[in-house]
Amino acid sequence: MKLLVTGAAGQLGRAFTEHRGAAQIVGWTRSDIDITNHRAVRDAIETLRPDVIVNCASFNQVDQAEDDQVTALEVNGIAVGILARAAAAIDAVLVHYSTDFVFAGTAAQPYTEDDRPEPRSVYAQSKLIGEWLAADAPKHYVFRVESLFGGPHRRSSIDRIADKLTAGEPAPVFFDRVVSPSFVADVVEASWFAISERPAFGLYHCVNGGQATWLEVGQEIARCLGLKDPTLQPVSVQDVKLRAPRPQYAALSNAKLADAGFVMPSWQEAIRRYLQGAGA
Repeated sequence: MKLLVTGAAGQLGRAFTEHRGAAQIVGWTRSDIDITNHRAVRDAIETLRPDVIVNCASFNQVDQAEDDQVTALEVNGIAVGILARAAAAIDAVLVHYSTDFVFAGTAAQPYTEDDRPEPRSVYAQSKLIGEWLAADAPKHYVFRVESLFGGPHRRSSIDRIADKLTAGEPAPVFFDRVVSPSFVADVVEASWFAISERPAFGLYHCVNGGQATWLEVGQEIARCLGLKDPTLQPVSVQDVKLRAPRPQYAALSNAKLADAGFVMPSWQEAIRRYLQGAGA
């Protein structure tokens, strides 16, 4: 089986290309090809003829997208449609990743795949358009992830909290924003499950089990690090001025993925595995 991974230098893409498995993996970075160039992508994929296209490329600068709307739409939306049509032309499977930001964040229980999206930022709108355009490939999986952590790049919120706590510095954490974190390693495993086992094509929430405020996440990080008196600084979402709005309640239900045959571990277990693997 031959896989093409776009965004191969990013957090998720690099973890995917380094994953073990009996497959030939070709990674594309930004320097290899412009995925917004329809003709270049079409011709390259027609020549390569992968069995699966895994799109990890994304414009994920949420606040910057408010001012650079064209780039956000091109990378998160139009490029997905280009890849989907190229996949359809060679009967390949398309795997694409989206975000919890497509929801307004006003719910009181975890969002399901059947809940209506209400994107409230340019970034969120561009990602929702990407979800729609991914469906141009008859064989497609769209996985919504959130609060992604892990992989070779230590740039996630969980990394920032862990680094500050380890250094004995105050770690600001939201006490009123609820999330379902996604461990890169588990997202990759779920993706391989879909590629190999082929459950029903469509949209899935691919997050670790459970939900928590960022304060609770910080407390779990401190426990994993063996810190008895962590300096966690509770902050309200209302007190932080951000260019683009974030969903305040962003928990996602992964029950559909579990029903398809892949059970995501809890977010607590995922954080423990990550911090142990990072040598914390």
